Amino acid sequence: LGSMKPVIVVHGGAGRIFKEREEGCRAGVIRAALRGYGVLKQGGSAIDAVEEAVRSMEDDPHFNAGCGSVLNEKGEVEMDAIIMDGRNLDSGAVSAVKCIANPIKLARLVMEKTKHMLLTDHGAHLFAQAMAIPEVPGEKLITERSRERWKKNLEPDSNPEEFQKDLGTVGAVAIDSEGNVACATSTGGLSNKLIGRVGDTACIGSGGYADNHFGATSTTGHGESIMKVVLARLILYHMEQGMSPEVAADTALDYMKTRVGGLGGVIVVNKAGEWAARFSTKQMSWATVEDDNLHYGIYAGEKHTKPVDEALATEREGL
Repeated sequence: LGSMKPVIVVHGGAGRIFKEREEGCRAGVIRAALRGYGVLKQGGSAIDAVEEAVRSMEDDPHFNAGCGSVLNEKGEVEMDAIIMDGRNLDSGAVSAVKCIANPIKLARLVMEKTKHMLLTDHGAHLFAQAMAIPEVPGEKLITERSRERWKKNLEPDSNPEEFQKDLGTVGAVAIDSEGNVACATSTGGLSNKLIGRVGDTACIGSGGYADNHFGATSTTGHGESIMKVVLARLILYHMEQGMSPEVAADTALDYMKTRVGGLGGVIVVNKAGEWAARFSTKQMSWATVEDDNLHYGIYAGEKHTKPVDEALATEREGL
C-alpha cells in the first residue's frame, strides 16, 4: 500500500429532501460510502471505489439515478453518467441511455474499451449490447413515485420547476492509498425534461472532474446552471490557486448563484486527502469515510460521526 490515507465522499443529490425520504437518503449515502471505502481499504483504486459507491446508489430507488430515475416528457427514463480517472485524465460518459440498471458501469466501459469519451442514446445502447450488458425492461427502473410525479407535472397548472427541487443526482469522489483521485456521477436528469435532454452530468468539467495534480469533484443541482459555469473544473481551478476544498466549493457555488441564479451542491477531495461536502440548496445528502470514521449529514451545518466498525455492524443488521 502507498502512504496516502484513502478517503471517499459521496452525495445523493442537492435540493429539497422531503421529510419522509430523509431516512432512506441518509441510509443510502452511508451504504454507498461504506462500500466505496471497503474497496479502498483492500487496496483498491479510487476509480473502483467511486464506481462501486455510485452503483450502490443507482440500485437504490431513493435516488434519481438508475432505478428510481425521474421520467422525461414521454414518461420514459433517460439516464446520464460520467466517470473520470485523475491519473491520466481518462474519462467515459453516457447520455440519454435507457433500459440498463447501471449507467456508471457503461460509462466506465466507454472509458476503458473505446477511444471515445461520450456515447449517447442509440449508440450507447449498441455499445452496451456489444459489451454484453444485460438489458432491463424500462418499467423495472420506474418507481411509483417517479410515475406519480410525472403525471402531476403533466397537469396544465403544474410547475415542474417546483418539483425539480429534489433532484437527487448521485456522485462519489475518492483518493486511494497511491494518491490517485477519481470521480463518478450518475443521474436520471430533470423530471418531464424534453426527450434527448442531456444535463451537466455527462459533461466533463461540469458533472465531474478528476486530476491527480489537484483533486476530484462531483456536482449536483440545476444542470443547465452547472454547465454555464463548468462547475467541477471551476472548483479545481480554485484549488490550483491554493484554496482549500471547502473554500473552493463555496466560492464556485456562490459564483454560480450570483452569475446565473443556479443552486447546487458539490463533493470535493484534494490531492492531500482533505475533503468537503458543500451546497447552496436547502439540503444535500452526503457521507464520507476517512481514518475509519464515517461522517454524514443532510442539512447545512449538520455533521454526524461514528466509527466505521459501528456503522458496518448496523449495516449488516439492516440487511
